Amino acid sequence: MSHKDITILGESILPGEGKTINMEIARLHTMTKLKIPIIVERAKLDGPVVLFSAGLHGDEINGVEIVRQLIVRKANKPKRGTIICIPVINIFGFVNKTREFPDGRDLNRVFPGSKKGSLASRFAWYILKEIIPHVDYCIDFHAGGASRFNAPQIRIVPNNSELKELSDIFNAPFTLYSKNIPGSFRNACGKLGVKMLLFEGGKSLDINADVTNEGVHGAKRFLQHFDMLNPQKRVKEATSAPIYIQTSTWVRARYSGLLQNPVPAGSYVNKGDVIALITDPFGKLEKKVKAPNSGYIINSNDSPIVYQGDAIFHISQKVG
Repeated sequence: MSHKDITILGESILPGEGKTINMEIARLHTMTKLKIPIIVERAKLDGPVVLFSAGLHGDEINGVEIVRQLIVRKANKPKRGTIICIPVINIFGFVNKTREFPDGRDLNRVFPGSKKGSLASRFAWYILKEIIPHVDYCIDFHAGGASRFNAPQIRIVPNNSELKELSDIFNAPFTLYSKNIPGSFRNACGKLGVKMLLFEGGKSLDINADVTNEGVHGAKRFLQHFDMLNPQKRVKEATSAPIYIQTSTWVRARYSGLLQNPVPAGSYVNKGDVIALITDPFGKLEKKVKAPNSGYIINSNDSPIVYQGDAIFHISQKVG
């Protein structure tokens, strides 16, 4: 097998070479430059190209930490093939600690983008034009938004045996079947033939050590499967298979008030179990929140204050 050419933003990366390419598309309103480092490591031996990306939403920093640790531990230096790391895609949101771009758009809803469109749309266009054509596999790291904590999970589309096999290899505690959302990075990659696993874990503006470890170990298992992991880098073997969730339901607050939520994400609950209390500040209201069915809590709202209608739990309904 011959080595394929990898050229990003006009810079070529040769076999056996490592290079950091800075993508600069726009500046802050202060004219300050903002560069997005694209860290590329190629082995001398040919093999797949794997992309580890994070920070598509600027406030989801747990994914940034996972990719950072892969770099620091030098797990991104492959035995064969190529590993591309983009720890922070939405550098504008990361700077401002916000989910969106400065133009108010969600980058994960504007793919495939446009070269002459909005700021977020232009970033989406350059990512698909300059990086994705080189990529065979991608793991995109996310976290829950709006104080909602996701149990570590992989999300894949239903009825795709290859993605299911890759999810088994990554071996997060949960795998959730979910359809691609139009305009999402995952949807765009799928249309271009890139096999993507979407990792969700933790919550916005937070770094959780357990979630980070799940992400790092899963990524290393993924690389080991393709004989890309450096033999000197140990990988934690999986001790159990992922729990596959086919359907799930959201539990919403029936009252506004203070949320007391003692049941952590990842827990199994039985139908009728009291999983939270909603109280008022004045000692007059105390309402129990009960599990509508037996299942795993894959997302929990960690906000101390909720309003009527807010999503407070995501519970599995059908597993297997």
